[in-house]
Amino acid sequence: MGVYAAVLFDLDGTLCESAQSPKTIYRGAFEAAGVEPFGEPDELWAALEGPPAVDDEVGYLAAGFTRVAAQYGRTPVDAEALARGFLETVDYASVTPRPGAAAAVEAARRRAAVGLVTNGPESRQAGKLEALPFGDAFGTVVFAGDLPRRKPHREPFERAVADLGVDAEETLYIGDSLEYDVAGAQNARMAAAWCPVDGDDDPAPYRPDHVLESVAGIEEVLAE
Repeated sequence: MGVYAAVLFDLDGTLCESAQSPKTIYRGAFEAAGVEPFGEPDELWAALEGPPAVDDEVGYLAAGFTRVAAQYGRTPVDAEALARGFLETVDYASVTPRPGAAAAVEAARRRAAVGLVTNGPESRQAGKLEALPFGDAFGTVVFAGDLPRRKPHREPFERAVADLGVDAEETLYIGDSLEYDVAGAQNARMAAAWCPVDGDDDPAPYRPDHVLESVAGIEEVLAE
């Protein structure tokens, strides 16, 4: 047994990414809503506050579309129709593994118990796991979107280690978000490895225990 008894992974941005381009989804929202396009996908992401509201995805997205519309002088706009069009366009099961993801999961399985903690609900995330070649590799999968509290709260992390029968202090969590993965894991008394989508990102003021250029780098961490 290595230094860690268990390794937990985040899903989106860590082990997989959407096979649909952001522009395809963004433009699809306008087409479905019958609204002349304005803005760009990055502007919508910047206008969204916090993680998606599982119980009101339409309202969450509509708020973002409203803010972007105001920036382009396009108010009033049927932001709810755009939000519904966005959700109709997204194919959550259309995902591809992140570079090095399969190797990372296999390396973890050779050395420790393995689990997954994702902030999405099972209704959205189960299809992604079915589409991934390593989707059945986890001893536990916690869909925090179906819990009262999501990451960075402790509950999803604590449920995962309880399922695996290990201590939090002996667990390594790997994710791409400083705010949700690193902060949450460390608050749950776990070590945190950060693998940003953009390798040039600076973790400060957060202090991940490990910084990886790719999720595949976890093999070196586990071999230490």
